[in-house]
Order: sequence, then C-alpha cells, then structure tokens
Amino acid sequence: MFSETPDIISISSHHKIDVLSTSELETLKNGTLQLLSEVGVYFPSQKALTIFADHGAKVDWDTKIVRIEPDLVEKALATAPRSFVLGGREERFDLTLDGSASYLATDGCGVHVIDPETREKRASRKADVAMMARVSDAIPMVSFFWPMVSAQDFGKAAPLHECHAGLTNTLKHVRGGTTVHPKLAPSIVEMATVVSGSAAERRRRPPVCANICTIAPLAQDAHGIETALVYAEAGIPTSFMAMPTMGSTAPATVLGALAVGDAESISAMVLMQLAHPGAPVFHSIITSLMNPRTGGYIGDVPLPVSLIAVQLAHAWNVPSLGGGSFSSDAPDIGWQSALEAGFGSVQIPLAGGEICGYLGLMNSSMILYPEQIILDAEIAMNVYDTYKEFEFKDLDESLDVIKSVGPGGHYLREKHTRKHIRDFHYSPIFRQLDTEGNLFQPREMAIEGFKKIYDSHQPEPLPDNALKEMDKILAAADQIAKNLKD
Repeated sequence: MFSETPDIISISSHHKIDVLSTSELETLKNGTLQLLSEVGVYFPSQKALTIFADHGAKVDWDTKIVRIEPDLVEKALATAPRSFVLGGREERFDLTLDGSASYLATDGCGVHVIDPETREKRASRKADVAMMARVSDAIPMVSFFWPMVSAQDFGKAAPLHECHAGLTNTLKHVRGGTTVHPKLAPSIVEMATVVSGSAAERRRRPPVCANICTIAPLAQDAHGIETALVYAEAGIPTSFMAMPTMGSTAPATVLGALAVGDAESISAMVLMQLAHPGAPVFHSIITSLMNPRTGGYIGDVPLPVSLIAVQLAHAWNVPSLGGGSFSSDAPDIGWQSALEAGFGSVQIPLAGGEICGYLGLMNSSMILYPEQIILDAEIAMNVYDTYKEFEFKDLDESLDVIKSVGPGGHYLREKHTRKHIRDFHYSPIFRQLDTEGNLFQPREMAIEGFKKIYDSHQPEPLPDNALKEMDKILAAADQIAKNLKD
C-alpha cells in the first residue's frame, strides 16, 4: 500500500524588491565581465581548457587560467534557456523555472543527524536521506528535494546513493547530481533515464538536476567542472553555486563578494554553452561572512545579498537558485533558529528566485534535526498566506450577514461563518493548547508531526523493473568507485 502525495504549494508574490536599479545591475555585470577578461578564472581541467581555446578564449596552459572576452561571454550565454522544466515523477510535480513562482527546496547537504529515536548526534547515512525524502514527499510546502545529508556509509559513491534514495522515496524533483569523479557521473544520467523511461523524456522533463560548487576566489573544481560537462551533454539542468565569504575568500563588501561569485558562476555557464549550446543552467551565489572576532563562518547574513543575487541571475537571463532561506547558524532549535528562519523566509517572495527556501537543517546546514523541517514548513505556510494574491470579492455576502446579525450580535451560529472559517490556515504546530489550557511546545508538536508522517506516509514506489535496473546501476558504480584513485 502507498499514500497519496499531496500537490505542492509554491510561493509567489506580486510585490518584488529590486535593490539595484537597471543601471546599477549593468555596472555590476560589467564588473564581472572585467574580471573574466582581465583577471580570469582557474580551470584545472584539460577538457575545459581545450573547449575554451577552441572557441577563442585566452588560455594560459601553464597556470590553467582562462580569460574570456565580453563578446564571447555574451555570445555563449545567449544560447542558455531563460526557463526550463524540472520534472517530477508525475507531471503535477513539474517545476517550471520561468520566474512566475518560487519553489521551496529542502536544504543540503549536512553531515550530522540527531537520531530520531536516540536523540544522539551521529554521522549521516543513506537511510537518513531516504527518511527525509519520504517525509518531504508528504509536505506540500516542499517542492524540490535536495538530499539533506550525505550518505557517508557509501564513500566515494555517496552522491549516487543520495540520488537513488531521493528518486525511490519521493515523487518530487530530486537534486540528484553533484560533484563526483567524472567516471561516476554517467551513472546519475542512467538513473535519471530509468526514472524518465527514455533519453528523450529525460531531456524533456529531467527528474534530477545537479549542483556544482565553484571554489572562491575565481576557481573551478576539476572533477566538478568535468562532471558538469557530462550533465550538460545529457540535458540535466545544473546550477553553479558560488559561495564567497566576505573577508576571507572575497572582498569584505557585498558588491565585491557578488562580483567574485558572479564571475565564478558565469564562467562555468559559459563553458557549458560553448560545449553544449542550449544546456539548461542556473545561477547561484550564496554569500557568507567571516567572523571578524574568530575567523569562523557566519552563514546567515542579514544583508540584501540574496535579493541582489536573484536580480543578477535574471539580468543574465537565466533562472536563479537563491533568494531567501530557512537555514540558520544556530546549533540547536530555539529563538535564534526561529529568528533566522523567519527573517530569511520572508525574503523569498520578495526576491522571486525560482528555487529557494532550503528547509530543515541547522548549524550552517551541517546538522539535521528531523523535526526542523516540520517547523520550517509551518513558517513557509505563513509566508504563503501573507503573500498570496488577495482576491477582493464577496463583500456583498459579508455585508448581508453583518446586517442580519446587527449591533451586539454574534457570528458563531451563522452559515456564513461555517462556510468561511475553513478558508484560514490553522497551524497544527503553533498556538496549540491541551485540555487544561496549557500551551504545547511547538518543538514537541513538530516531533510528533514528524513521527506521524514517517510512520504513515509511503509514496508510490517505482515499478519493479525500474528498481532492479537502478540497483544494477548502483552496483556497477560502487565497483567503479572502489577502483578510483584519489
């Protein structure tokens, strides 16, 4: 027996914030073009260097630094699609990245889990990825499953097992690709093809996408960029995520960090378009701050960087991964995590990023508290209710009932009340009282809510033949991984 997966709820708003003017955006883009042409980006990949050289970029074969003239950047990015579809297992879970809606994602990819049974912190494993995929499948506010923790019990093949755990435990789109050894990347493509049913359908509605992180400042990862080329050839959408840290790997200014991150992301997208014109790519800059007192990492930065990053992506005419988040630097659930999740989440509809949100992790995306995704989903529902389009209607019906009740009356027994009281979202987590009027703690309610979903929700499985084929793909990939040299 399996459970029905509810429809997803995306967030949209008719109110957007443009932090930068059109001329300021052009100035920032010109700064990126200047960095790409005069400073260049480090590409430690013979394959990438050859592609750039073949298309007229300036390649220093000794330093592996590529300098790209503005004309070549513009020409390459002109072939990148402004919108494309991230496919679900059913079409009702497809996500169209055209700026009309923001789709909330789970966060990824932590390394520790607070065990739901023992409540002890331990290293994450594949079973945790499967657990969170299954729970996320039942939460309407989650549109997009990013494996929330790493499958550390599978070594070099961990990303493939994370992809497998996602595809077999949710009907929603899965961020199944990441940096692996290039010899392992085709296994991701094979699994996506099995789920889609054919290579043509995989290209039309890819069930997985990928994320490749750049290396700040102004560098790419060898395996990452060659993996991305495999994904691009197969039509698997890939985001290039720059993660500049102000004060250490980027200048200690918002605009300086954005310029560094933009150059990294754009240089990778240019490579994909030169190699495979029309490959679906999207832009991402996640900016952090070096703690000036300790040198540590501050991930939650209360600055408009996420809003500007989305503007910048759209100025390059590609979709964005970013623009508001539920993630928190807090090591445990409490007032800090609530503040940071709430503050970050209200930016989501204002920024208008296509993929955003990042629900469910703590401590700068390092620790999974299973109940956190339930709390974040409730905050997301509040954001949805706040920003959804308001419909001005039925005033006459309301005036009629006001006239009927009159001064000093009561609306409790009115049919109008029974009809419309259900129009409001009543949280099962917040403001809950027991029979004696005592307030339940939201965290306790979230733990119970998580257990209820985990115990009762089972998404529709893939067909048996598909499951067997994916097992074969994994077994072969595991063998390849064992023979890889560091």
